[in-house]
Amino acid sequence: MTPYGKMSQTAIAALSCLAEHSGGKAPTYLGSTEIARLRNLTNPAVRKVMTTLSQAALVASVPGPGGGFVLARPPREITLLAIVSLFERVDQSLNCPFGPNWCGNGPQCPLHEDIAALREQADKFLRKHTLADFLPCGSRVRNPQPIE
Repeated sequence: MTPYGKMSQTAIAALSCLAEHSGGKAPTYLGSTEIARLRNLTNPAVRKVMTTLSQAALVASVPGPGGGFVLARPPREITLLAIVSLFERVDQSLNCPFGPNWCGNGPQCPLHEDIAALREQADKFLRKHTLADFLPCGSRVRNPQPIE
């Protein structure tokens, strides 16, 4: 549950799935169909986000039988900001709910400070949390169990 769109949520779910299978001696490649099944997502949505994540070098892929996707970096090195920023505008600009040219051109709207605080809190959250935060405590140190 995040305040971001469906594509961001799908990307986080898909990458957290890969993170769970990233701790073995040899990489465990998962195809988009398998990721979709494991996370109860639609296969077209997973395929779409995996293309974007691959282009951003967050995942590596191997085509063909036995291929699929793996994280391109350790889970602790991939922040939620790196993922969400591919699908959402996460810059610091605030869109005033009173319309364009309200805040910054005269008095600020009554919600300005609350919106600014919310944006700052969301930014801190995305920068602080990595895919390692999705792993069970024990698997952050040990290798996760391979899928059957």
